Amino acid sequence: MRIIVRHGELMRCSKCESDNPSGKRFCGDCGAPLTSRCPKCGAENPGKRFCGDCGTAVAADNLSAASAGSLSAPDRAIVVEQTTAPLVTGERKTVTALFADIKGSMELMQDLDPEEARTIVDPALKLMIDAVHHYGGYVVQSTGDGIFALFGAPLAHEDHPQRALYAALRLQEGMRRYTAELREAGKLPVETRVGVNTGEVVVRSIETEDGHAEYSSIVHSTSLAARMQALAPTGSIAVTDATRKLCEGYITFKSLGATVVKGVAKPVSAYEATGLGPLRTRLQRAAVRGFTKFVGRQHAMEAMKHAAEQAHSGRGQIVAVMAEPGVGKSRLFFEFKATVRSVWMVLEAFPVSHGKASAYLPVIDLLHRYLEITTEDDGRKRRVKVAGKVLMLDRTLENTLQYLFSLLDIADTPDALAQMDSEVKRRRTLEAIKRMLLRESLDQPLMLIFEDLHWIDSETRGLLNLLADAIANARILLMVNYRPEYNHEWGNRTYYTQLTLEPLAHEDADEMLSTLLGNATELHPLKRSIIERTEGNPLFIEELVQVLFDDGTLVRNGTIKVARALSQVRLPPTAQAVLAERIDRLPTQQKELLQMLAVAGRQFSLGLIRRIVPFSDDQLDLMLAELQLAEFIYEQPAFPYLEYSFKHVLTQEVAYSSVLTERCKQVHELVARAIEDLFAPTIADHYGALVPHYGRSGNGLKAVKYLYLQAEQAMNRSAYAEARDQLTSALGILRMQPDKVECNRVEIAVRHKLAICMRIATRAGFAASAPVEILERARELCEKINDHPKLVEVLEALAIQYGTRSEHQKARALREELLAIAVRLGNPETIGRAQFWLGHSSMFAGNFSAAEEEFKCAETISTNSAIRVATFGDWQSETQGLASLTSWCLGFPDRAAAKSAQSFIGAQASTSAGLAWTLYWSGVLRVMFRDWPTAHSHADQAIKLAEEHGLGYMLPWSAFLRGWARVHLGQTADGLSEMLESRRDMEISGAIIQPWFF
Repeated sequence: MRIIVRHGELMRCSKCESDNPSGKRFCGDCGAPLTSRCPKCGAENPGKRFCGDCGTAVAADNLSAASAGSLSAPDRAIVVEQTTAPLVTGERKTVTALFADIKGSMELMQDLDPEEARTIVDPALKLMIDAVHHYGGYVVQSTGDGIFALFGAPLAHEDHPQRALYAALRLQEGMRRYTAELREAGKLPVETRVGVNTGEVVVRSIETEDGHAEYSSIVHSTSLAARMQALAPTGSIAVTDATRKLCEGYITFKSLGATVVKGVAKPVSAYEATGLGPLRTRLQRAAVRGFTKFVGRQHAMEAMKHAAEQAHSGRGQIVAVMAEPGVGKSRLFFEFKATVRSVWMVLEAFPVSHGKASAYLPVIDLLHRYLEITTEDDGRKRRVKVAGKVLMLDRTLENTLQYLFSLLDIADTPDALAQMDSEVKRRRTLEAIKRMLLRESLDQPLMLIFEDLHWIDSETRGLLNLLADAIANARILLMVNYRPEYNHEWGNRTYYTQLTLEPLAHEDADEMLSTLLGNATELHPLKRSIIERTEGNPLFIEELVQVLFDDGTLVRNGTIKVARALSQVRLPPTAQAVLAERIDRLPTQQKELLQMLAVAGRQFSLGLIRRIVPFSDDQLDLMLAELQLAEFIYEQPAFPYLEYSFKHVLTQEVAYSSVLTERCKQVHELVARAIEDLFAPTIADHYGALVPHYGRSGNGLKAVKYLYLQAEQAMNRSAYAEARDQLTSALGILRMQPDKVECNRVEIAVRHKLAICMRIATRAGFAASAPVEILERARELCEKINDHPKLVEVLEALAIQYGTRSEHQKARALREELLAIAVRLGNPETIGRAQFWLGHSSMFAGNFSAAEEEFKCAETISTNSAIRVATFGDWQSETQGLASLTSWCLGFPDRAAAKSAQSFIGAQASTSAGLAWTLYWSGVLRVMFRDWPTAHSHADQAIKLAEEHGLGYMLPWSAFLRGWARVHLGQTADGLSEMLESRRDMEISGAIIQPWFF
């Protein structure tokens, strides 16, 4: 088992100035020892990874190249580039070993021609090797059907167990896709097993005659990894308990039981790594230099610990942390989680600065993590995951599935909740999430973390309010943080704790500076100046110290010293100014990259960045490493794409503000297109990101497109306020666009959707003039560009608006125009719908003979037409119900009763709204017959249907009818009260009760 190190770069001898192959220890011309020179300042650094003068990575190029690797013949060792870590004979290291092989490869190769077998096996081997390199691992050996890799050697990584399992997950995911491709091509599939173990090994390097170094591990820890591979079920990842303990929280596991391993006295516990755990934020991945010492927060940590103890015992708690930017809200949560993560299930939500316009954005992100939904999952797979998780949790939660499916945009049939009253649907959706979380807390204590509440949308705020009322007797710790401008109403609860983080006290700031600079006496005056200037803000302190190193005020040569008089030291006045200076000092290409990253967002995946930057992969990897070393960004190993985030939002803001406007527009366009390309199968998850990118790129029509889709998404989630704001923003952008047919067509669609949204979102939706004005403008545009199909929709919506307000002349004129267009289009369904609405107008105007004829025409067409769901029911079901009333008004009670009975047959195949309206109109007919018990029964059934399915607009009408029946059944006071209350509700909505049937 070995790694062969190839030498590519040249090393110059400091004595004779001759060039030598990289990796040599002595000069080939004069015999002098060779040392590594710093690429930045030129200082010699024998055997070191970082320059002792300026802190620059001495061999970053080699480190970057190390991940590239190359695939050699299957039975040869894998060749990788020289690493920055020195190869020391007999070195003791803690590493994670990974073995992977193709199950049944011998049988596969036996049955196939050797060349054909290689065409199947080689791509699989390459997938394995690429997955290892992706997370910084080293392939020690490649056999004909598998690999052996190390993480943590020869180059040390503090998180090598997590990297190994991230690589294993990526490997198996890639193999699943590859297997699917083989099956589609009619070839035999291949499946892999992966085994992983973490332990201490002794490694050695032996230099051979040809100048290479062979890297070997000596201990049985690697054998345990191989044993895990043999135990792993096909297509899975088996790990030892040692690895599981180190990755708990980052990865989810299930037990495979204990197994006897030759040479090990006790049975070894094995586990299957099944997916990502909850811990993967920027603070969970330390930067290369690690975190600054955590100081000055003992009181806050004790308060949080006490709250956690209370919550763990079943007395739920809320902890709210308020602080200015840079004071350490997120760091506090990170440090606290590290003390308790093995005891709690941790679920986190992270709002983004543009998130107020995206309903449920952080909640959906939290649910995706909880339900283990990935970007690669299609709708069917997502439904299976949601249903499986919920039903395994508790089968009584089955009735929450339709609300979760709707919220996550994964309903497999036309949304059954589409006609539900928006407020009812919203309330039930939030209730479904609450019930699921409360039930989870019965199995294990649950820590819910919502950061940056100053950026949350109203629906997420609604969930938090609901949880705040519900967790008093649950094993739930709700932790939130926000800036001082945010307000909530939880402070009066006995289980609420408010923590206000102030800047560090002088002694705490001094302790922090001591960890950064040391305790040399000559540094004391500078420390005092830093504390005074920063006022104890930890972020400001860190950035200011970095500036002082960058500009040469501070130098590191074994110890840290001040290189100039304090009177010559200029301290920037604000954290923003500090960051601006640091960014300006970056090399040109690094600065350009950082600015592009700032435009991309606070967090971004490596896959996305590769698509927008003008650099090669090797250049990008090197510059990202340098930006991490400078602590501008953090790396977050994640699956399936490596992710990065800015150290702090201020860093991103300062970098973004330095980009010229035109360049900023270009990068926003590049980012938006990359998102469309990278996440095409799950693009609906990214509307919230696409809107600001296209909006700031100057691509107005694309911004409007995604605002429209985002609004549709919000309306499906009953977030009508957000949808209204999004559509209004879209209209604002459209006003700035040229007067072209394409823009007019888009504006019509936006106006039509906005009118419907406003009518539903506003209690006085029918009385409001805004929807009418919006639709009238849409009507003008339809006529201008001769878009008759869209004109049909606009005219219908206008007619409903006027008709419900009893402006029947206007409504009838619109419906006559609707019929004329429908006849020209030759669409039977549209003709039937137009005839129904004409009958509706005639009936409510008292022209019952005309109404009967018009309903008869509509009824004839409806028997040959698929059900068409309209805004408040479906016209086929309502046609017979309203026709029965016209027959009664014309003096034909028997005909009316027959039509009413017939209407129930069609309603059984209709929607819940169609059945509810059928019951309502039948109840009205029974009032005419003075059949009060039946009228009461039908009205009561309609109310129950409306309440069950959230059909709020039906409730006042049905309640009025039921109250009327109650009066005649002897419940005079209660009946009158119900009638008066329902009439007030109707008047508020703008609807007018028709006087003809009183």
